[in-house]
Order: sequence, then structure tokens, then C-alpha cells
Amino acid sequence: MKNRSLWISAAAALVVAAALSGCGTTTYFAGRNLPPSGLTNRVMIAVQNPNSVTRGALVFVDAYYDIRSGYTGTPTSYSISGFSGALPVSIQNMPEEQLGAVYGAGDGSFSLVSYSQEKANGTVTGLNGLSSSVYLSRNQSYSVAASQSSHVLTVVNRSTGGSYGLSLPGVYRVSMNTGGSMALAFVENSNYIYYPVQLTAAQTIAYSGGPATWPKAAEDCEPLNGPIWCLFQAQSPDQTDATGHSYGAPLTFDRPVKAVFSADGGTAYVLNCGPECGGTSASVSLLQVAPMIFLSGQSSGLLPTTGSIPTIPIPGGASNALVAGSTLYVVGQQPVQVNGQTLFTGNMTVVNLQNNAVVPSSSAVPNPASISDGVPGGPSRLLMADDNTLWITMTQCTNGVRAANGLPEGCLTMVNTTNNTVTMLEPYLGDGTGIAAVSGFHKIYTTEGGQVYIYSTVNGTAIDNQYVTVTGTAYDVAYMDATTDADNTVY
Repeated sequence: MKNRSLWISAAAALVVAAALSGCGTTTYFAGRNLPPSGLTNRVMIAVQNPNSVTRGALVFVDAYYDIRSGYTGTPTSYSISGFSGALPVSIQNMPEEQLGAVYGAGDGSFSLVSYSQEKANGTVTGLNGLSSSVYLSRNQSYSVAASQSSHVLTVVNRSTGGSYGLSLPGVYRVSMNTGGSMALAFVENSNYIYYPVQLTAAQTIAYSGGPATWPKAAEDCEPLNGPIWCLFQAQSPDQTDATGHSYGAPLTFDRPVKAVFSADGGTAYVLNCGPECGGTSASVSLLQVAPMIFLSGQSSGLLPTTGSIPTIPIPGGASNALVAGSTLYVVGQQPVQVNGQTLFTGNMTVVNLQNNAVVPSSSAVPNPASISDGVPGGPSRLLMADDNTLWITMTQCTNGVRAANGLPEGCLTMVNTTNNTVTMLEPYLGDGTGIAAVSGFHKIYTTEGGQVYIYSTVNGTAIDNQYVTVTGTAYDVAYMDATTDADNTVY
């Protein structure tokens, strides 16, 4: 689009916004507030070290025109005011709540961002040390964080201001369902899963196996002499205590690293990392979960509700996944011997959740399908976008089988979900650390190698990104004006 046309279109958009405001309307859709910038298609970028004195910043761009400045050059850039987190690494995007939660790895800050006001809106306090994984519930009442350095799983009740640190040596990841009613904690190099539960006074009982106030199945309780929160290990319901929690044989997984949840939040699809994490077999276990908060008079649940847990073998590896309707897309790394050296190769496996089975492979559409290589069990991002596409990013993608065999080694993969065909995007631009789907505009934003890039969802071609590049290291992106919270890779 020529500059003159761009200016005219942008001016017209501002006139419409002003007209709406003049009529007493300050919303643009779904009851959302029109932000101060007047922009209705914004992508926020988490930037590390934007200058010599600031370690972190949040800037946003007009994702309709793919520009950082106003159409006349004023303002010269858009940013989230009041943000001071150091080295931001992740944006938990909640556009339905007009909210973002940004974690800063440099200072352990967990900052809340108001999308409607385009400014920082406080922080979540009470976390114990730096967090290796942290989430905020959609209703903003609870935050759960894993601190690997402190060996603590922290539950913050933001409604009461209480913060409860539950001892769990080696804890390094936590997963929370959409409604924030259940969190699962994962210990590195372990085959077990843990979960926090809030108890009522009537549920605290005495027994001879530990402190008088602990339920039998608890691993740790806080406060010690009048517990409000307890940490439980997932166990078979061979026996239960008066709180309704199991203390039978522990449920055994195979290096579980994460869980993604069904739409209703009642089923956790536990990702057993297997060989890429030092285990035996990659798989997905279907774990029926119960709420972590039990109200007076509410029937107490069990985790699991039955002793039988279906497990689906995943041939390509399982370290991350995405639920899309009745389909589960699982990505992981598989060990391969190359010239006497163990390297890893990336795969995507498609699972049919209607029959809980891997979709049969064919010569035309292999399953699993080859995707970018990456860190075994390490960070990756998955996101659905326009034109029936699934996008996957990896880190350290040049250290795997593809590089050793001279194959394309970019860190970004596009999958056409209508036929599950895979397109590897080249050239290599560095580690892929973030994706945002600009829904309805047939494009995505990514952060690769510390910079921002744009791609077409129609064919995967690159779109001019010269007007959205940033000073510093771009680490994550989020579409602030997405229609649903599903436009989010931090979950």
C-alpha cells in the first residue's frame, strides 16, 4: 500500500473512533474499551535491554499497518507506560480480560498490563525467588509459580493477599487449566506429579504419620499448625483420608514435563517427555483432575477420580502440545544416532481425542511429521492461526539431526492442519521464542533471534518487517486485541 493510501486509511480509522467517542461510545467490540492510542489491532512486544539504562520494556505496534509509529509519524512509537520489569521473557495473553501478565527473568517480577489503558497495572507479589514457570488464573484471583532455585511451589491468593510456599525440591514447571481451578507441578527428572489444594478447617485431620494437622496424603502443608494449603502427590485411590485425598500407590508417569487441558478444564493431557528427558517412552496420559479449591459442603474430589489412567504412546516425542477441538497436536524431539553421536530430531504427532489414538500415518501424510529440531524437553511455542495453520517455534534448532544432514534448519515451522503438511520456513534467523496470531488478517508475528518478523498464513512468505523492528532483544509477542484467550502460547 502506498504511503498516501496508508495515511488516508489511518486517518479515516481515527475519525471513526473519534465519532464513536463523540456519541458516548468508547468500546470497539465485545464490550472492550477503546485504548488511548485509538488502535484496535495491537501486537505487544517484550523487549530486553532496550537501552543502556533500562533492562526491559513493553512496546506495541499497529498490526493492521505493521508500523510502530502513528501514521503521521506522531507518536514516534507506542509503549506500555509504567512497566519496569527486567528481562521480560513471557507474555501470558488474556485479551478477553484485556490483560497481560509479563514475567521478568531479571528480577522475578510478574507484572500485570492493562490493555484498555495501555499501562502497567501492578505486580503479583509473594513469589519465592526467581520463577522457572508462573501462571495467573483468568479471574486473577490466584497465581501459581515454580521456583527451581528455591525448590518451592508458591500459591498466591490475590483475593486475601496470602502467599503459601510449598516445599518441592526440584520443581521446575507448573501447568494451570483455563479456569484456574487446578494446577499441576512437575519436578525435573522425576516420574511424579504434584498438585496444591486449599483446605477448609473441617478437612484438617490428625494422624500418626506426621504433624498432627496434616492430611495423610500431603507432601507439605502451610501454615504448618493450621494448614490452609497442602501439596499432594498424584496417587491411586486405593485408600483415602478424611479429606477425600488418596494415599495409595503413587501414580507413575515417564518424565512428565507439562500438561495441557481440555476445554472444560476437567482433563489434563500430561506430556510424558520420555527419551528426550532421560526417560523410557514418550506418551500422553489422560488425567482426570479435581478442583484445587474445596468449599465448605462441596464434595471432595480425587486426583485421579479413578485408578485407571489411559496413556497414548507418542512415537515422535512429547514435550509440548496444543488442543484444537477433538485434535491434540504433540511436538517433541526424538533421539537419533548420527555418526556415533546422539542427536535429536523434531516431530509433530497428531492425536484424535475422540478415540484417544494417534492418527494413522500414510505415505502422503506421515504421522509423526518432521518439524524443526530443538532442545530436548526444552522451550517451544505452538499457536493456531488463520488459513487452518499451526505454527511451531523451537530453540537451538541448529544442533540437531537436520543440521548434521544438511537439511533446512530454521526454527519456525508452519503446518497446514487440513492435510497436516509441513513447511519449514527458511532462512535460519535464530531461536524462535514467541508467536502471535493476528487473527482475521492472515498473518502472524514472531520473535526469532531477538527480532520481530511477520509471515503470511496463506503461504508462509515473509511480510516486510522494517517498520516493526525494535532496539534491544525482542523475546515474546502477544496480539492484545485477539478475540479469545486461545491466542496465547504461555499456558
